[in-house]
Amino acid sequence: MGDTAEFSMTIDGKAVPMLAGFDVLNPATERVIAVAPAATPVQLDEAVASARRAAQAWAGLTLQARQQYVVRIGETILANLEELAQLLTQEQGKPLARARWEVERAAFWCTEMARVELPMETVRESATEQVRILRVPLGVVGGIVPWNFPLALAMWKVAPALITGNTMVLKPSPFTPLTTLRLGELLRDVLPTGVLNVISGTDALGPLMSAHPGIDKLSFTGSTQTGRAVMASAAVNLKRLTLELGGNDAAIVLADADVEAIAPALFWGAFANSAQYCLAIKRLYIHEDIYDRLAQALVTLAQETRVGPGDMEGVQLGPVQNYRQFERLKALLEDTRSAGYRILAGGDVPEGSGYFFPVTLVDNPPDTARVVCEEAFGPILPLLKFRAVDEVIARANDSEYGLGGSVWGRDEEAAMEVALRLNTGTVWVNQIHTIGPDKPMAGHKQSGVGIENDVDGLLEYTVPRTVSLRRSQ
Repeated sequence: MGDTAEFSMTIDGKAVPMLAGFDVLNPATERVIAVAPAATPVQLDEAVASARRAAQAWAGLTLQARQQYVVRIGETILANLEELAQLLTQEQGKPLARARWEVERAAFWCTEMARVELPMETVRESATEQVRILRVPLGVVGGIVPWNFPLALAMWKVAPALITGNTMVLKPSPFTPLTTLRLGELLRDVLPTGVLNVISGTDALGPLMSAHPGIDKLSFTGSTQTGRAVMASAAVNLKRLTLELGGNDAAIVLADADVEAIAPALFWGAFANSAQYCLAIKRLYIHEDIYDRLAQALVTLAQETRVGPGDMEGVQLGPVQNYRQFERLKALLEDTRSAGYRILAGGDVPEGSGYFFPVTLVDNPPDTARVVCEEAFGPILPLLKFRAVDEVIARANDSEYGLGGSVWGRDEEAAMEVALRLNTGTVWVNQIHTIGPDKPMAGHKQSGVGIENDVDGLLEYTVPRTVSLRRSQ
């Protein structure tokens, strides 16, 4: 793909002219690969109006009909897998194999969410009365998608919104708009007009969506700081919200853990997608009896892992996705160095083009260190010693975040006891990142509002309607 690549927004089932644009960079080269359209406020209004016009007819279809449309979205994604994966690697930076995985995962999410049944509850059925609870769509849903998994997380929003009878305006991150725009183009002949509108823009577009009176619900994935701003602006029309926000996930490795067996799972649980993952391990607590052994195993894995451009053969981790995040990570590394904390692996940011950041392990910094307290969202990980179980649980829970966590140990009952005391929405025991459409995910504390996936996730896109009938005698 060269500098002349062109992409268009999809509003009312057709391409719309680019009235303004912004550059999209390849994070491995820092070169402009495309100019993406920047939606104007008028174009946002047009997208919302299109979704509103389509809403009644779409909600009037049977659940099964809407499910089949969502299955067709998944089929369209798979039919264009290689094109979408290549594009995803160019704009996001991840290795091509991982980009293909993400595209496949997006299609899988459509197929599997389409199998989930929307419940209808009969509260009372008698000779004199019938009371039923129906779940009806909210109307127009706005979706704002982050740059770490642009296609997969878009489908986390599109699939449940459409299945439940809502229409949608979808906005990808300005750092990674191209794959989503291309999917919008591919779906013009798949979905009825106006059901899915795909627009793109700079950071100014998000606040316009969250405050837009024509959007009934907003589903946002991003930082906690931005989530707070979304919640404040959405109050203008009491907009329903699903907010999947930040995390500072702790992994706890108990004294009886099998170091050699779990080291790879811990390493990739921390560093997959260059650690740009809300559920990545960001604090790794290791019992003092096995700390040195596990630290050395992780150092070896870090030294063996190949970092480079995502389209290069054999690369396992790509660059950090954007300059803003790259600079933030460098500042975090500089703070770690200036505080005198020991770096076990990595720590030397290469010169030259591309936002490449080495896999970096920090040796037992204090809990007050920035590298421990803050969500790095990049490949720098503190290894932290602990002695007592009660102590490490208290330390792990001492965070404003509560997204996910994991516990590792041979004694499954003991590990489970620890897991049940972690104040997070998702907890894994001797595994990590086994996420699925059938597993509800909810952030605790400052990690989010609402639920994603499975029937609970579907219900987030509906409102109950209680229908009571008095039977004639």
